[in-house]
Amino acid sequence: MIERGKISAFQMGLLMYAAILATAILIVPSLTMERAGRDMWLSPAWGLFLGLALILTTHRLHAMNPGQTLIAIGERVLGRLLGKLFGFLFFFTYLHDLGFVAREYSEFVVGSFLPRTPAIFVVSCMIAVCAYAVRGGLEVIARCAQLFIPFFVFFLLLFIALLIPDFNPEHMFPMLENGIKPSIKGSLVLQSWFADFFILSFLFPFVADRPKSLRWGLLSLLAVTGTMVVTNIAVLLLFGDITVGFTYPLMIATRYIALADFIEHLEAFLMAIWLLGMFVKICVYYYLLVHIAAEWLGLSDYRLIVPPLGLLVTVFSVWVTPNLQVMAQFFATSGAIYLWVVKGALPMLLLGVALVRQKAGG
Repeated sequence: MIERGKISAFQMGLLMYAAILATAILIVPSLTMERAGRDMWLSPAWGLFLGLALILTTHRLHAMNPGQTLIAIGERVLGRLLGKLFGFLFFFTYLHDLGFVAREYSEFVVGSFLPRTPAIFVVSCMIAVCAYAVRGGLEVIARCAQLFIPFFVFFLLLFIALLIPDFNPEHMFPMLENGIKPSIKGSLVLQSWFADFFILSFLFPFVADRPKSLRWGLLSLLAVTGTMVVTNIAVLLLFGDITVGFTYPLMIATRYIALADFIEHLEAFLMAIWLLGMFVKICVYYYLLVHIAAEWLGLSDYRLIVPPLGLLVTVFSVWVTPNLQVMAQFFATSGAIYLWVVKGALPMLLLGVALVRQKAGG
């Protein structure tokens, strides 16, 4: 086995929480408002079903093939040739996806705080730091998540609580004016985020307390959905219909915080705690990329390919999209379908083939 470290089921849940929410809390409110209108707060609840299906799918595959990741399972179930094609598809998808994540990180930092800093420099610095953590292995990344994510959650909820005096409940009404269809349309944008529960197929084999792994996978799903709902409600109550006009509505919202003429201008502090979540997210994606590549190539150690893949990711972050607006449009249209098919439909199809072969063999 390439990875020799072990993590707890709780750490696995924290990794999943950060891997999905770090980018979602920034741009999801405006994307869902554009399609769901005032019913944007309900959209994450519909997205929950894809996450649930993927958790159950990956857990079932793991139960049938204990100690193996999706790449090894693909080769065993589909045969060597199809299995290699299956693995390469996931490698390219995560290279592409990590390029998007790195680009989103640089766009936010440069656009909001460091306008005169080259984006390539911002990305390179983050990739270099994450490479150090990835070389340490999954256990190191999990310990970082255990240290950072509680701060991320606490201050996120604190910021929302400090915004309560500025909330206007009238912005939520009328609820479900056009039925549930708009909220379901809004949830389609979220499919690329909930599809990331596919990552569990690479974490389950390394969980030390395996009987708890399914429970913590489901708890992370509920935590992700709940945080998305709370964030969407907070942004809706503050901005109403004009939410769609903001690229980063939550960051704009923190500028409204003013307590006793002392606690205000907290957007820089929001960036600081957001960086903690982004660090964990990029580490998880980066680790997944090098693990998939090493397993696909038959390497015994993935650490040798961490630097070259980091360089490739840095290049991809520049190549993958011309600007943030095009990237947001991609995730709201064809990207949602593309990522759902690769991360959602293919693992489910693999499970179906595995069950048919198991039944035929029995």
